[in-house]
Order: sequence, then structure tokens, then C-alpha cells
Amino acid sequence: MDPNLQTPENPETQSSDEQTQLAIIPPPTASISVSLSSVLPTHFFLPPKISSLLAHHPNKVRIPTQAASLSHLSLSSSPNPPKSFFKSNPISSSPLQSPLFLGPRRSSDPSNAAAIRRSCIVWFRNDLRVHDNECLNSASNESMSVLPVYCFDPRDYGKSSSGFDKTGPYRASFLIESVSDLRQNLQKRGSDLVVRIGKPETVLVELAKAVGADAIYAHREVSHDEVKAEEKIEAAMKEEGVEVKYFWGSTLYHVDDLPFKMEQMPTNYGGFKEKVKGLEIRKTIEALDQLRGIPARGDVEPGEIPSLLDLGLSQPATLPQNGISNANASLVGGETEALQRLKKFAAECQAQPTKGAANDGVYGANFSCKISPWLAMGCLSPRAMHDEIKKSASRMITASTPKDGGSGQSDTGMNWLMFELMWRDFFRFITKKYSSARNQVDAAPATACTGALA
Repeated sequence: MDPNLQTPENPETQSSDEQTQLAIIPPPTASISVSLSSVLPTHFFLPPKISSLLAHHPNKVRIPTQAASLSHLSLSSSPNPPKSFFKSNPISSSPLQSPLFLGPRRSSDPSNAAAIRRSCIVWFRNDLRVHDNECLNSASNESMSVLPVYCFDPRDYGKSSSGFDKTGPYRASFLIESVSDLRQNLQKRGSDLVVRIGKPETVLVELAKAVGADAIYAHREVSHDEVKAEEKIEAAMKEEGVEVKYFWGSTLYHVDDLPFKMEQMPTNYGGFKEKVKGLEIRKTIEALDQLRGIPARGDVEPGEIPSLLDLGLSQPATLPQNGISNANASLVGGETEALQRLKKFAAECQAQPTKGAANDGVYGANFSCKISPWLAMGCLSPRAMHDEIKKSASRMITASTPKDGGSGQSDTGMNWLMFELMWRDFFRFITKKYSSARNQVDAAPATACTGALA
């Protein structure tokens, strides 16, 4: 007999076995929806447009047909909410009010659609201000929480190898006042300043671990010791997997805008002045009205601002033995005082008559702006100072220009101030050129006075 025509011997028994097998098979799940497309037409699975679902009931979504919904089920569902959820729920500026981000999350996580850091540290150095501070603004714009930190480095105090104080009591007092003023300005904007006495490469690592910081934001400096400190910070943070981002904000001209490489920096002021002639000065960065809050993780205490005794210094005498008041006693550190002095100086320059072409008028107690200490501490930005004196100079020049089209002399007082700011840039750039160890060998001496009046 043909085997193809052979009938089963026990049809009833076989049918009973098949029914038993079917009985123990679990009910079909969403995974069977994958095979529906091979049975039903393709257009059967097209869901209605979202706009049509929400046309009459903005708060109610009409559920599509069962087959259509099954055809779109995913076998590898993710617990993460869709991207539209984040768009409709703005992130709070304070991590204390946003429990969604209490857990650690790095900027490289796929769930971080906005590529915003969870937390970072701003390391304040010689930039004790909130205005024109690209470092602070960038950190606040790129992170969910920001921890501002200032370290009183013990290596900056005590005696040098020559037997002199590395930091005297007057400078230390000015610094303490500047740090205190910075803390107050940060607190007004919803932040705070963490103050520690210790080496930055140790303090910052400990704080980064405590708050789970993703990055360190800081301004670059130019001296040899400061560059060495930056190298130590980079090495320590590399071991912890924390990024270090540096910015530039200590000069009138930005280092990236110079028309030459730093290795080709002219060694005399005349050559530098000629090179930067016509170079555009970047705009001043406005201070943010509201900053990111400090991280909730770690429960970091702000800490007390040290006194002179804490730094190993004695309180300076306000009156020397000759009874004449020391000029340093009248200098109050801080960004607030710096901006007030700048406005006062600009107003006086605009109100006082011209002193003529001689530069002697810029010296003395009544004519010098005396803003150098605030520039050195970074309480005042060189660009902010330039903008202020430029406004005053333009008003003075307009009011004093002769009718015959000749040039007046009302801008003389402003010219010397711009002249001094450019000198300051020259010294900082020339220091940066020779600050690294490899540039200290066989380096040509800088002749700052050569071509000074060119």
C-alpha cells in the first residue's frame, strides 16, 4: 500500500494526545503579534495619527484596535520614559527639589538626552567674581548642580627660600575679604562657596567623590607654581575619571584670539603692541541672576573662612610707628568694592577737566585708579574695566572734539589706562610663555622695556 495513502492506526488516540499537548501550552502573549503581519494586510496595522486622536479630547487618548496595538508591542521594552516626558517636565534648578536625579548619572548615559552633567565643581582661583566669569556660567549651564570651591593652599603661605613671606598679612587680609564677598554674591544667586584649607589636588578629589562630580571647571593661570598645580589636579582627576575643563579670563585679550602661537610671543612690549593692534576684544559676560544649587549628595558643609591666625600670619598694625595711616588699610577686598571703585573712577574721569598730554597726572593719590589689587585677585575683569572706561571715554571725546575736526585731548586719561591694561596682558602672556619646564631651558630673556613707548 502506498505509504502516502496510509491512515493512522489509532486516530482517536492521536487526537486525544494532541488535545493534551494543546491543553498545557500557555496562552499566547504579545510576542505572537510579530506573526500577525504575515497573516493580515499591512495597512491593517497602521495606527491612526496622533493628531486625530487628540483632536476632540486633548486629555484622553483613543486606544487603537487590538491588532494594531499588538503589532507595535516591543519584545525588549525599556522602563525609561519616552523623550517627550522630559520635554514636558522641566528640570528643577535645585537637585534638592528633583528626586529624579538623586542617583548617580554621568553625562555619557543614554538616558541623559539633554547631555547635562549631574554635578560639577567650580574651582575658584584668581577669579573671585561672578561677573564676566565664563567658567562659572558654563558650569551652571551644563550641570544640574554646581559646587563652588576655594582652597587656601598652605604652600602659598609661610617663608620662601629667600626668607620672605610668600603672602604678607595685608595681601592675606585682602584675599580673605574677597573670598567672603564672593560667598555673599553666590548666596544671593542661590548658591554657596565651600572653603577649605588644604592642597587643591587633595581637597578637590575628596569633594568630587563626596558629591559624585562629573567635572572640574577652572580658569587657567600662568605662573610656574600655578601651572604645576593644574598638572597635579589633572593627574588626580584622571585616576578618578573626572574631566577637567579649563577656561581663560585673566587678560584683556583672549589667549585663543592672539594672532600668533604662544611660542612666538614677542619678548618686548613694542612687538606685542604691534601684533595685537586692531585685535578685537571679546564682549563681557553678564553675571547670571540665578545659579544652580549645590549638590544634595555628600552633605558637604560650606566651612568657615579662615582668619590670619589660621593661615599662620599676625594681625597687621593699622598705624605704623610714624603715625601715618597705611594705604593698605583702606583697601577692602571683594568684587562689590571693585565695581564701586570702577564706577566712581569712570565718573571722576568724565567730570574732571583734561590734564593735558603729560602722563604725570595719572600718578599720585588723587589720579591713580588704584584698581590693580582687585585685578590681581580677579575681583574685577579686565574686559569689564575696559568696557566701563570705553563708555566714559566715548562720552568725553564726543563732548571735547574741536569744531575744526582736530582731535581733542579729553581721551588722554583713558589712553593711559588702556596702555596699562595692555602692559598687564604683556606680562601675563610672557609669563605663560616661559612658565612650563620645557620653555625654561635656553629661553631668551624678555626685554619688557624695549619699545615700551613705540
